[in-house]
Amino acid sequence: MKRKSTKKTVQVNGPEAVRKLTKTGNYTYYVTIPRTDIAALGWREHQKVTVQREGDSIVIRDWKAK
Repeated sequence: MKRKSTKKTVQVNGPEAVRKLTKTGNYTYYVTIPRTDIAALGWREHQKVTVQREGDSIVIRDWKAK
């Protein structure tokens, strides 16, 4: 039996997609990023990214080797 996907965008306000934060373990959460945004950035599956907290926001950037 196939399982129905429950992942979906809740609301779209112009270029901003509202997403749900999902808990996957005791200390880990994830949020999905729209496929169109990933494609526009030229990112691929398993690509390394950096995650930084800046004030009250979280910024995800492409990881650059030093």
